[in-house]
Amino acid sequence: MKTIDGCKSTRLRMGKLSLGAAILVGLAGCGSDTNTDTNIDAIDPQQPVEDWVMVWSDEFDGASIDSSKWTHEVDCNGGGNQEQQCYTDSAENSFVADGMLNIVAKTAPEGSAKPYTSARLNTKEHMDWKYGRFEMRAKLPSGQGSWPAFWMLPTDEVYGGWPRSGEIDIIESVNLKAGTTDGGSEAHVYGTLHYGKVWPDNSSSGQPYLLPDEINPADDFHTYAIEWQEGEIRWYVDDYLYATQRSSELRYNAEGEAIGLSHRGWFSENFNIVTGELETQWSSAPYDEKFHLILNFAVGGNWPSSVNDTGIDAEVFADGQTFAIDYVRVYECASNPDTGKGCETVRPGYDSLDDALVEGKAPNPPLPIPTETANLTVFEDAENPSWPMWDCCGGSTPTVETDDADHGATAEFTIGAQPTVMGFITRRSGGGDDSPYNASGIKDDGVISFDMKVTSVPADGSAAWNFKVESSGGPENSGTAVTLALTDSNEGAAPVTGQWQTYTFSLQALFDAGLDLSDIDVLMVFPDWGKGEGAVYRLDNVMIGTLGDSPELTIFENNYNPDWPMFDCCAGSTPTEESDDAEHGITAEFTIGDTAEPTVLGFSTRDGYMGSGMPFNGSAILEEGVISFDVKIVTAPSDASAVWKFKVEASGGTSDGNSGSALELDLATGSAGMAPTVGEWRSYSFTLQSLFDAGLDVSDIDTLMIFPEWGKGNGAVYRVDNVKIHDPNGTSNPAPSSELKLYQDTTATDWVLWDCCGGSIPTQENDDADHGSTAEFSIGSEPTVMGFNARSGIGGGAPFDASALLATGVIKFDMKVVTAPSDSSAEWNFKIEAAGGVENGAEGSAVTVGLADSNEGVSPVTGTWQTYTFTLQSLFDAGLDISAIDVVMIFPDWGKGEGAVYRIDNAVIGAP
Repeated sequence: MKTIDGCKSTRLRMGKLSLGAAILVGLAGCGSDTNTDTNIDAIDPQQPVEDWVMVWSDEFDGASIDSSKWTHEVDCNGGGNQEQQCYTDSAENSFVADGMLNIVAKTAPEGSAKPYTSARLNTKEHMDWKYGRFEMRAKLPSGQGSWPAFWMLPTDEVYGGWPRSGEIDIIESVNLKAGTTDGGSEAHVYGTLHYGKVWPDNSSSGQPYLLPDEINPADDFHTYAIEWQEGEIRWYVDDYLYATQRSSELRYNAEGEAIGLSHRGWFSENFNIVTGELETQWSSAPYDEKFHLILNFAVGGNWPSSVNDTGIDAEVFADGQTFAIDYVRVYECASNPDTGKGCETVRPGYDSLDDALVEGKAPNPPLPIPTETANLTVFEDAENPSWPMWDCCGGSTPTVETDDADHGATAEFTIGAQPTVMGFITRRSGGGDDSPYNASGIKDDGVISFDMKVTSVPADGSAAWNFKVESSGGPENSGTAVTLALTDSNEGAAPVTGQWQTYTFSLQALFDAGLDLSDIDVLMVFPDWGKGEGAVYRLDNVMIGTLGDSPELTIFENNYNPDWPMFDCCAGSTPTEESDDAEHGITAEFTIGDTAEPTVLGFSTRDGYMGSGMPFNGSAILEEGVISFDVKIVTAPSDASAVWKFKVEASGGTSDGNSGSALELDLATGSAGMAPTVGEWRSYSFTLQSLFDAGLDVSDIDTLMIFPEWGKGNGAVYRVDNVKIHDPNGTSNPAPSSELKLYQDTTATDWVLWDCCGGSIPTQENDDADHGSTAEFSIGSEPTVMGFNARSGIGGGAPFDASALLATGVIKFDMKVVTAPSDSSAEWNFKIEAAGGVENGAEGSAVTVGLADSNEGVSPVTGTWQTYTFTLQSLFDAGLDISAIDVVMIFPDWGKGEGAVYRIDNAVIGAP
């Protein structure tokens, strides 16, 4: 049975994994379906990978458990998970026989503290490790309520109590062979990390796995392992890598300040020993300290008791249920024991979020607090003595000239025969006072802008016009400099002789091009070097700063924006403006012909699509901004499998060799949480932060597209309206529905108190001084659910759009049970529906969760007011369309609520 012995010099040889190996995984712990297809036949275990040197093992070949390696934990604490076993050191619960460690869970004698006994062993007092390969060959126990685990905890809680110092679950399973919600048999194993803040705000991330060919882990022995190195942990079953987790990776600006995450992995939160303040760390912590091994077999608990057949099947444990372990082995990476790196056993796809890489729960770092920066006026009707006008090399003296009534005094520059560049300078050598301008604090929303009029063009008609900005002496003195064509400005236009024109360059774009914004000391505008002779031009309103209010852009609302015309990329159609209903008025209509070429359609500011060439800079509203629009399908594509898409591009996208950025997403991933519907308007929004995190340059958005999947859209006719990029919470465009008070002394307009099916009439009743008027619900003998309803025919037909609140919003209410249900087994539930729910064939959505699943995690206590909070993000992730919330319900289990009387107050959908 043993393939190697316990010799510390034994080397592990592991097989390379095939390109064809694939895994499809999902989480079954919450009742969702999962399937996994793994081609493990492609693994050749004879091919060496790297040198893993075994440094510790227990082959369980002796007559008893080796007390020099393992310590029994003896307690009845339930592991903090409401487990129903006492752990003992009795030979009835753990023993070695036939080369195996057997951990047996069985029914406890009558009168015991807990109904079951089992065992939990650890190596804490004997051996611990940082980095390596940790492997177990075992046959897992089965049955509803069984919960075996092979896992690791930190020996010294350097970063604080659980889970701040971390937990590594190498393998655990629950309820193997018990029934699943789809009628199958439970067969998942799980690899998980626990970390972050203290309970109940702790975080975990992981991935389940199913063996191929419907093999159940309880039927035979399998090998379970992790490879742990600095910043990365990988999970294996029978040497197939099915999950990878990594430390988070920060994105930095040129000042070395963190501005986001390039990979969202684990994180730690602990106290700074110098300041005493709690700090979030995006590093290898907490998985950079020594951990010890644990083997245990729990019975019941929060997780196994809540899934599959639920509870505990007592018959499973009547004669004992065994967790059989063939061996436990620990290997060290000989290439670099200090980091564990160099012995990675990986396969293609292991570092892809679409395959084995798991996204963690790390929060984004707080954005740097910018320094308050006042706008700098370089020239406006008069010369700024700190920034005098300047001719670099031609020997002329620029002058102040009076132009027209609108511009008054302006700066005039004249280029003679000598090649030169001209502009404004603060360097003492150019006549300034060495007062460079620090624009670092306005990088995200700042600009350099100026007005310009060419009065005489250069004699060389090929001369192009340029803008140059230098910092800290330019490159000649170890500074930085950026030169751009005037046509690279936000306006994108070349000068027209005799006309004043405005030019704007974003500081973000200059920063991205390499400019040090902290010491800007030269601004120049000039025709190509050596081609400028004869040019005379004037500049005015030259400034560095912000332009005022938060930017917003309306692309289509009752008519099209001429800077952002509608377009058909590739099929040759001409989108039209069509009148729709009273609410939407004129809309943009797109049509894909039955025999049309594959195409995408939308709105673009690019010159090639007849736009203005003026992309939108959303940097200033990155944190709160959204792209929002309404969509209605008039005629569905003939290919019913077509998935509806949203695509956004910046600075030319990435096609045709452009260096821009582009993102394509399913429409169903937007705030509505579902695809558009024939004959029905549906609202969508995507946050700029999420698009930025996914790689979009939000400073130069120039194309938005809404379309059915490429090549599957033939026959589609659809309309789009209210297309905007804006901050829904900004003062310039406040969100029309930033909060809904469902009940606060009275019901919200268009919402009513509602008894679905029991025939009662909920009432408003006075409670205590704190709560005053409350909504009271009473359940009689008829099964029913109760709450608040806004649907037409019941309420006012005015659902609530919470899209703008998605990232931070909650649904929150206070509840007091006056009289408990006569059936004491009744659990209390919260249900929310949108756009008609899912009953009666409606296209809406609904989510039901227990009150105990709220942020507070408690069940109601009779006679006590309690607060319950559910995040909109969690409800959205569970499938709710938050753009059309029309029913909110709180009720005991269907058919078990008779006799219940309860009150609700302060029910709000809004900010926390």
